[in-house]
Amino acid sequence: MASSSTTSLKIDNELKERIQRLAAARRRSPHWVMREAVEQYVGREEQREKLRQDALAAWNHYEATGLHATAEEADAWLAKLEAGKDAKAPECHD
Repeated sequence: MASSSTTSLKIDNELKERIQRLAAARRRSPHWVMREAVEQYVGREEQREKLRQDALAAWNHYEATGLHATAEEADAWLAKLEAGKDAKAPECHD
């Protein structure tokens, strides 16, 4: 099990009450609800940041090389995949 530490968080009374109501409805502790919310948020934001970094890397690669596939080529490839056909991704070109 990973070690844990205590962190303090100030929330307004309305949010605290909402958390308490949800915790009671789920038969969980308010602590569990808040920890779960933070964990899900951080996971989602990490995925979003990875996507952003991947997009920036792809853009930088395109700017450096000029290699690309056209929208028409990508659409045709995706249509084949959607139809259940095994299709190779289009070749990148200048």
